[in-house]
Amino acid sequence: MRVGLPRVRVRWRERRFQRRAFQLLCGVALAVLVPTAVVWFQGGPRLRTVADAPAEPVVLVFGAGLDGGKPSPYLRHRLDAALGLYREGRVRAVLVTGDNSTVSYDEPDAMRDYLVRHGVPADRVVLDYAGFNTWDSCSRARRIFGVTRALLVNQGYAIRRAVALCEAAGIDSYGIGVEEWHDRTWQAGVVREIASMDKAVLLDELFHPDPHLLGPKETTLASAEAAAR
Repeated sequence: MRVGLPRVRVRWRERRFQRRAFQLLCGVALAVLVPTAVVWFQGGPRLRTVADAPAEPVVLVFGAGLDGGKPSPYLRHRLDAALGLYREGRVRAVLVTGDNSTVSYDEPDAMRDYLVRHGVPADRVVLDYAGFNTWDSCSRARRIFGVTRALLVNQGYAIRRAVALCEAAGIDSYGIGVEEWHDRTWQAGVVREIASMDKAVLLDELFHPDPHLLGPKETTLASAEAAAR
C-alpha cells in the first residue's frame, strides 16, 4: 500500500490540474463567446446594403487609417459606400469621425477631402476630430452633434458592434458593412474585433463612459442637413 500512495497522489494532482485547466478554458470561452453573441444579436437585424438602406438624415463613417496622409484602402471603401448612399439620395449629410490626436495625423480632413473630390459638396460634410474609437464616435455623434438617426458605414466584421454601440448611445441606426479581401489587415482586424466586442458589452454598453473629449455642442450637422433641403 505504501508503495502505491505516491502514484495515487500524482494521479490525483494531475486530475486536479486537468480539471482546473478545463474550468479556466471554459471561463475564457464564455468571456469571448457571450459578448460576441450579444453583439451579433443586437446588430444583426439592423444590417443593410447601399441598395436597400433606408433614407436617414446622415451617414456616419468611421475612420480606418491613413496612407501617406490619404485614406487607406479600407477607409476609401467606407467612403465609397457613403458616396453611394449620398448619390442615391438616401442621406442628406455625411459625418466623418476619426483620429486627429496629433498635428501630423488627421483622418477627418482626409476623409472630407476624398468625399469633396468625388462630388459631395463641402457644406454637406461634417467633421468629428475626436472619434478615437467606435464608442467615442457614437457617443459624440449623439451628445455633441445631436444625431438621433443615422446610417453607419464600417467594415463587415465590425459593423454589428458599431450598430450596437450607436444604439446604446441613443442613435437609431442601420449598418452597412463593407466587405474586404481576406488579407493580413483583415485577419488582424477580425482578431482585434473579439477584444473590441468584449469591451463594447462589458464596459461601453453597461457603463456609458464619457468619450475622451466632449466639448460644446455643434450645430454644423443641422446646418448641413438644412442646406440639403
